[in-house]
Amino acid sequence: MKIKVGIVGGTGYTGVELLRLLARHPSVDLEVITSRSEKGLPVADLFPNLRGYVDLAFSEPDAHALKRCDAVFFATPNGTAMTMARELLEAGVKVIDLAADFRLKDPAEWQAWYGIEHACPELLEEAVYGLPEINRDAVRKARLVANPGCYPTAVQLGWLPLIEHGLIETDRLVADCKSGVSGAGRKGAVATLQAESAESFKAYAVPGHRHLPEIRQGLSMVAGHTVGLTFVPHLVPMIRGIHATLYATVKGPEEDLQALYERRYAAEPFVDVLPAGAHPETRTVRGANTCRIAIHRPQGADVLVVLSVIDNLVKGAAGQAVQNLNLLFGFAEDAGLEGIALLP
Repeated sequence: MKIKVGIVGGTGYTGVELLRLLARHPSVDLEVITSRSEKGLPVADLFPNLRGYVDLAFSEPDAHALKRCDAVFFATPNGTAMTMARELLEAGVKVIDLAADFRLKDPAEWQAWYGIEHACPELLEEAVYGLPEINRDAVRKARLVANPGCYPTAVQLGWLPLIEHGLIETDRLVADCKSGVSGAGRKGAVATLQAESAESFKAYAVPGHRHLPEIRQGLSMVAGHTVGLTFVPHLVPMIRGIHATLYATVKGPEEDLQALYERRYAAEPFVDVLPAGAHPETRTVRGANTCRIAIHRPQGADVLVVLSVIDNLVKGAAGQAVQNLNLLFGFAEDAGLEGIALLP
């Protein structure tokens, strides 16, 4: 079985990553790729790496064309998908939003963090948060999937086994995270110019980043109560990658935490628990839909350190979205995602 797929917003980094993955997906026919700014331009003219794989041209967003699809991805800025989702869902189209429009369940909280009123708050409860390692069964039954953010993916997968088993104090969790510049999107901005970001390193959004409520919501749902979280993101001078260093205080009886992680993720195709004492590197997941995790307990003290790395454009965005598409339509979960990370 092949399905017809559309992409709204095909000119950003997550858009081209979706195109790269879907162009070789055995069960997908790309039907429409939209861009107001590049309408009429052949996709391969903007993204030469897709020459010979994608023969479509960008088109103006058109609801009638999108309704011919079985599934539509939104690789658009926050606030776009929510203006079109209702109409597509009513036409029987499954929607996967790579932005934040459906990640938060509380419309008031969404408005507080994103600065605009939500256009379809009635869909927030229905939307399934698309972190397969937690919500795989719910994704399979969904019409609307909220694809997780990049930081939230690395952080939640890093802490998940500990919180599920109640092994850490959850009132003062600390997530110290680093991202490559592609996380800022494909737009002209002084802060991401090479002369501004190269050979430099900085924290940003310390008072509050938009991914904070998403991470806190996800961890709180697993814990069964509200967690306390300090989340500090940093910009590092590389193109791709997320590195999350997570700190938590261990509680309860002694447990073989290495074995716990290995058991929890043994059946997960895209989570790799490294041997004890390992230090995962972002370059080992570049271009792959993989999260690599290592657990440390320095000096045998009560502070646990979890290291979690992903490619922000793949497991942190487009790859995870394709993983969710596979679940929605009953395809093999790794269809289109078999690629090995790129080295060097």
